[in-house]
Order: sequence, then C-alpha cells, then structure tokens
Amino acid sequence: MRTFDLTPLYRMSVGYDHLNRLFDMVSKYDDTDGPSYDIVKTGEDSYRIAMAVPGFTKDEIAITTERNALKISAKKTETTEDTGDTYLHRGITVRSFERSFDLADHVRVDHASLEDGILRIDLARQVPEHMKPRTIAIEAPPADAAKPLEDKTAA
Repeated sequence: MRTFDLTPLYRMSVGYDHLNRLFDMVSKYDDTDGPSYDIVKTGEDSYRIAMAVPGFTKDEIAITTERNALKISAKKTETTEDTGDTYLHRGITVRSFERSFDLADHVRVDHASLEDGILRIDLARQVPEHMKPRTIAIEAPPADAAKPLEDKTAA
C-alpha cells in the first residue's frame, strides 16, 4: 500500500486534532483481527452496524460509548460441560474480541439487537437545535424611525 506524507496538512490546520488522528489510524489499520461487519446508511441521519458474532450470546457482548467512540467487545465464557462429542475438526472459532468505531459529532447509539448470530447496532445523528443552520429574516425599519441628519455645514 502506498503511504502519504500528511505533514503539510498538520501544519495548516488548527484544532483539527481528531482529523489528524483519523488519518494516522487509517494508515495503521489492520482489519484482519476481529469479526467482519457492515456499516449501512439507513436514512438521512441514521446508520446501522451489522457485525457477525456467531456463537456469542447477548450476555457475553458488551457495547459501550464514550465521547465519540463506540466499543464492542465480547468474551466467551468457558463451558465446562462435556457433551461426549469428539471433534474431528473445529473450524468455527469463537474467540474474544474488541472492536472500536469512531463516531462523528452528535451520533448516538439508538438500539442494539442480536439475532441469528448478527449483532445490529442502530445509530442516529441528532444535531442540537442551537447548532442547526437557520435563516434570519431581514426586516424593514419601522416607519416612525428617525431619519439621519443631513450635513448642513456644506451649504
């Protein structure tokens, strides 16, 4: 993979530290560890993360949010029951994992569900009312407003 020197961007930006961190993370990101997942835009301001978590129960999965980060972790509890079966091949691996996602400002987790080995996490962006763009109407001055004084020194 080709690497890019982003130093000029760092010199020209102030207060965009999170953007710089994102560029650094993308260059170092390795997607081979942990379960596979999809990120889907389901509406104008709504998203869904669907993650394959076969073999895990809802009690073994933890979903936490802190600031602009979503962390999904799972720890498989050891089963001590002996079913008497002898595995000739064990290809379905169920190992603990931890996966983190950076969330944009004002994105929050709406709902999470686990069905048929797929963990679905619904996200919604809710911009506060005071941060939404608004149009300011331009009003005409009142009719009884005082007119500006004319310059009588020129006469």
